[in-house]
Amino acid sequence: MKAHPLLSFEHRIHERLHISTRQYARIVREWVTSNGLEASAYGTHSMRRTKVTQIYKKTGKLRAVQLLLVHTKMDSAVRYLGVELQDALAIAEAIEI
Repeated sequence: MKAHPLLSFEHRIHERLHISTRQYARIVREWVTSNGLEASAYGTHSMRRTKVTQIYKKTGKLRAVQLLLVHTKMDSAVRYLGVELQDALAIAEAIEI
């Protein structure tokens, strides 16, 4: 998959350092379609969820997911991932952070 130039963070064309939510959504949509994917199947939120889900699956570290999502409560991060609470607590207790 080719990287979108605006997602590489190597550019600083404009003095503004931040982009709007709408601009970000447009960039993601253009990147998705340029890679031959259906734009309606991907969005900024689904990509956010996919990233933290992969981190959780590879590490089992709910605290890392919680921090990345900027959730103040662990159960919020658990609900976001769609993990059963008891499973999540067992994993969290088994891993020292």
